[in-house]
Amino acid sequence: MPSNEQRREAAKRKLERQLVRRAERARRRKQLTIAGSILGVVAVVAVVSVVYVVTRGDDDASTAQESTTSAPADSLIAAGRSEPLPETVNCSYPAAAQPAAKENTPPRTDNVPTSDEPLSYSMTTTQGNIGLTLNNPESPCTVNSFVSLANQGYFDGTTCHRLTTGAGLQVLQCGDPTGTGSGGPGYQFADEFPTDTFAEGDPAAQTPIAYPRGTLAMANAGPGTNGSQFFLVYGDSELPPAYTAFGTIDETGLATLDAIAAKGVQGGASDGAPAEPVDITNMLSDL
Repeated sequence: MPSNEQRREAAKRKLERQLVRRAERARRRKQLTIAGSILGVVAVVAVVSVVYVVTRGDDDASTAQESTTSAPADSLIAAGRSEPLPETVNCSYPAAAQPAAKENTPPRTDNVPTSDEPLSYSMTTTQGNIGLTLNNPESPCTVNSFVSLANQGYFDGTTCHRLTTGAGLQVLQCGDPTGTGSGGPGYQFADEFPTDTFAEGDPAAQTPIAYPRGTLAMANAGPGTNGSQFFLVYGDSELPPAYTAFGTIDETGLATLDAIAAKGVQGGASDGAPAEPVDITNMLSDL
């Protein structure tokens, strides 16, 4: 168990990394604005190879699609929003078709802040610790829900039910108290970044993009069906921009995920339950 001093040092390092990332995003946004005024075009981000869809709910079987272009190293996820959100937003968490898999109180809905104040959580598992930094300015309603559930102990004692090890998708999926891939908190909510940066009907919204190693994102069963299930990307992956990215994973967490992936999937498959169970002991705020 890390000491208070170690936690403070970890929080300080995460804050420093966030400041660097925000400065880099600002630089990229300025470059994009200049390029847009000169060229008058919008760049469409795409990727190549087989893409596996990360799902939850009744449809928890993976499907595959193919693309014919390649993803840039500087992905849309890493670049962030081109325009910041207002200082506060209102969120909606309507009831889902399925009841809550574990008792909880839905999160607040009004005046949810979009500030860049660092929000860090330690996800302790039976295979090691995974540090998470939540990206509130990009996906505030998602972060609001995740923090609410984490602080209520919703994730404590749950199992990460799915591991994928294919070339197109390398993630560990968690957040379902039933461990089946169909459980949720009893409410659902809309997609955020990068999904909400595309206009409705935009063909680019169906074109796979890069979800880089270290991304924390939501699993879903279709548009607007986010609940409690999330996935941790331990290897650069390719997905349509239909999955809300709401945080990043620290180096210690990536090392833990690498070790989990190295043990493989039950039965030697590339998609299924981890060969060695990954249980979340607790999810605690670092601050």
